[in-house]
Amino acid sequence: MRVNVKALKGRFDRGYALDKHSLLSTPRGHDAFGHLQWNTRRSEVGEALYQFKYRSQQHHVVPLAQAVQSHILPLLPDFRLIVPMPASTLRTRQPVVALAHALATLACKPVCRLLSKSVGKYPLKDLSRRADKDAALAGLLKLHRLVAGPGGWNILLLDDLYDSGASLDAATDVLRTYEKIHEIYVATLTWR
Repeated sequence: MRVNVKALKGRFDRGYALDKHSLLSTPRGHDAFGHLQWNTRRSEVGEALYQFKYRSQQHHVVPLAQAVQSHILPLLPDFRLIVPMPASTLRTRQPVVALAHALATLACKPVCRLLSKSVGKYPLKDLSRRADKDAALAGLLKLHRLVAGPGGWNILLLDDLYDSGASLDAATDVLRTYEKIHEIYVATLTWR
């Protein structure tokens, strides 16, 4: 899978995304319900993520996990846990959780769901300003203290898309309150 790895900025210690999600979108007209439709050209990673997340094509999960393993994990210091970012939309099968388990198998690291998210008043994708996203995220993430034994663990926080960084920063802030976590690294499949 072709990638174009980008370093991410945020309150986490280090982070990377595999590739840009959409390369070009042009309007193609309205559908029967009056909704504007788009012709979108995505990166290879972006298309695989789109097919996996929105078209339920499960065969994309392993190649995406392999791309994270091959192109992002070598850029990060050692970590002990993979923490999937909690979903904003409830689905029967959560894509980031499935990706986390596929990566865990490849990297021989456990998955630990240290975070959960309450449903917010406004979907983040409907908000354009970072300040509005930060306000919408306030109090939505809950920490689950599931790590047994001594602390000082480095973790990998895994997500599918990096946009403004508001969600990952909010998750980082919550995770930093856990005395058993030391460094927080981030891997996302795409950036907007």
